[in-house]
Amino acid sequence: MKDTYKTIFKPSEDVLFKDKNSKFFGYAFPVISEEEVKAHLEDLKKKHHQARHWCYAWQIGKDEEHRQFRANDDGEPSNSAGMPIYGQIQSFDVTDILIVVVRYFGGVKLGVGGLIKAYKTSAQMALENSKIVKRTIDEVFEIHFDYPEMNIVMRIIKEHELNITSQNLGLDCKIYISVRKKEAEDIFEKFQAVYKVEIKKMDG
Repeated sequence: MKDTYKTIFKPSEDVLFKDKNSKFFGYAFPVISEEEVKAHLEDLKKKHHQARHWCYAWQIGKDEEHRQFRANDDGEPSNSAGMPIYGQIQSFDVTDILIVVVRYFGGVKLGVGGLIKAYKTSAQMALENSKIVKRTIDEVFEIHFDYPEMNIVMRIIKEHELNITSQNLGLDCKIYISVRKKEAEDIFEKFQAVYKVEIKKMDG
């Protein structure tokens, strides 16, 4: 079971590719929602308000089975911009990412082949200018128990070096842990086997 994915560590900006007086500025952003995609696009349209096209592609989703993507040509000929950009996302095998290529028209038409090359190259340069990191796909569990069970719960957490994401400790205790996907079933069963301890998987 694959439980890792690759994404970029932080935004990569202002990579410039030129062809026949047209300028193509490439940007890459880490994103986890369509709202973030829209916000970055709005910012770039303000920054480059005199540009002709703001073409982009994004892919969101850590697990390969549940990934979503979109490619947008933004007025360029069909499949000459968005899909070449998305092709680089696939080529670099990254997700939770938005790549935008902003074009200033230089007065000379490039043709569909020229556009495909320009958008592909700009996306590639933006990715090469990014720090790509590998992360684990984790599942989050809520552990619910009374205070007397604290020692046994904490012992399991310590033994398996589990990551506590948040906790609410009182007479009625809740601890949230994140567990690597491939270890999640085993950890779930360990807590489920403890008397007076409830565990449930959190959505998202």
